[in-house]
This record gives sequence, structure tokens and C-alpha cells, in this order.
Amino acid sequence: MVFTVPAVASVLLLGLAAGVFHAFSSFVMSGLGRAGDLPAGEAMTGINETAVRPAFMSVFFGALLVPALTTVVGFVSGDDGAGWLLAATLVYLAGTFGVTVARNVPLNDRLLAASDKAAAWRDYRGPWTAWNHVRTIAGAVATVLAALGLVLR
Repeated sequence: MVFTVPAVASVLLLGLAAGVFHAFSSFVMSGLGRAGDLPAGEAMTGINETAVRPAFMSVFFGALLVPALTTVVGFVSGDDGAGWLLAATLVYLAGTFGVTVARNVPLNDRLLAASDKAAAWRDYRGPWTAWNHVRTIAGAVATVLAALGLVLR
């Protein structure tokens, strides 16, 4: 029980984070693109500004911290699922959190600073979406790894 509850929370948080990234990869970016370059650039700027609020940030950081703490609890208590949670944490750290910090946020910052949002959107959309696909896949893989930590223990 001491491992199970935080492991379930880990799966939930990882799945929620992966779902957010999946939404952007599967329909948000293409939907914005249909609006035209200027409205898309302005809208994405607004999305990026409102993303840094508790509703998203608690999931984004929670999906890193809760599995990491669950890993520690699992290893201390000798739970066989701890290795799976460690793998989930590392995949999320590198493929989702790391990519966000190293790739997506700098692109967001450039879009925010641009005076010509239409031109900036044209330069932004392709690379940002490609890196978001990486985050989506990493988030999904991390979710599966955490779920395996619950099932195969």
C-alpha cells in the first residue's frame, strides 16, 4: 500500500501530462494553423502565457516529482515495481521535461518576443510540433512504464 498509492498517482500524472502533449500534437497545432499565421501566432502566445499556471504546472512538475519520490519509496520498501518507476521517471525527465526546457520553451520565448507574430509562427510551428511529438511519445512511454511497475510487482 505504501508503494501502490503513489504509484497510481504517478500513472495518473504521467498520463495527464502525456495527454496534454498529445492534444497539441494531434489537433491543437493544426487547428491553430488553420486560423492563419497572425492569429495562430497570437493565440499560441496566449496559450504559452496561460500554461504557466497551477492547473498545468502541477501536472507537469508532478509527473516528474511523484514518480521520482515513488521510486525512492519503492526501493526503500523493497517493492519490485521500483525499477519500472525509475525507468518511467528517467524517460519523463529526458524526453518530456528535458525537451520542454531545452527545445520548446526557447521556441516559446522567441515567439513571445517576436514583433511579427505571423512570420514567427511560420518559423515556430514545425520545430515546436516536432519536439512536441517527442514529448508526447516520451510521456506515453513513461506512463506505460509506471503502469508496468504496478502490474509486474
